[in-house]
Amino acid sequence: MADATFRFHAELNDFLPRERRGRTFGHAFERRAAIKDVIESLGVPHTEVDVILIDGASVGFEAILRDGDRVEVYPWSLAAPVESPRHLRPRPPAEPRFVLDAHLGRLARYLRLLGFDCRYRNDVTDGELAACADEEQRILLTRDRPLLKRKRISLAHFVRADDPWRQVEEVCNTFDLHGAFAPFTRCTRCNGRLEPVDKAEVLERLEPLTRRYVERFLQCDSCGQVYWHGSHVARMQALVERLRQGRSSPTA
Repeated sequence: MADATFRFHAELNDFLPRERRGRTFGHAFERRAAIKDVIESLGVPHTEVDVILIDGASVGFEAILRDGDRVEVYPWSLAAPVESPRHLRPRPPAEPRFVLDAHLGRLARYLRLLGFDCRYRNDVTDGELAACADEEQRILLTRDRPLLKRKRISLAHFVRADDPWRQVEEVCNTFDLHGAFAPFTRCTRCNGRLEPVDKAEVLERLEPLTRRYVERFLQCDSCGQVYWHGSHVARMQALVERLRQGRSSPTA
């Protein structure tokens, strides 16, 4: 066995036992262990890590940890105090797309309302999530810590908040989505694109009052779901404005 000291910074402490948060602590490990494996054995998924310093030098996940090493680990939200750090977490694409685990259905609905491409099924397996994130280059959003440790997942976010609206705020802030909002362009049911449709084409599907008073309609190009502007539109526009201003929504 060998020993090293560790210090995790900022939100990486969310994954540690309370007694290890915000402080330097010692840890015994098997000799010739890769730093990635040791960090994950401590509970921190590799997808949350951006920079690793060993004795002040920026290293990759493949670096071998040695007896007596001093390790500091940084998330992407905090700059590491070193010149030309080696960034380990990929930067999000300019037009991010997401895949969400089965526990985040309401978050998926909110993100689709905001116009973001979100894959979601309530019966999806961990293997399918990992494959989708990898093959389609999507950002994985999950509440499942073990899932984040899968090797083929490189860009992901562990959703901390429990409340769905707080989750929306968290994801928008984490990935700086505010300038990319495009409300009412995606189907909340299946993620398809919404396109204008003539009233005559959907007339037989409308309730009497909707048929009488509403003239403009949208239809999903995938599942055929019909949408129209009602009282929920004003509410959603108010929520979008709250997000842009960084204010919480007590009624969401």
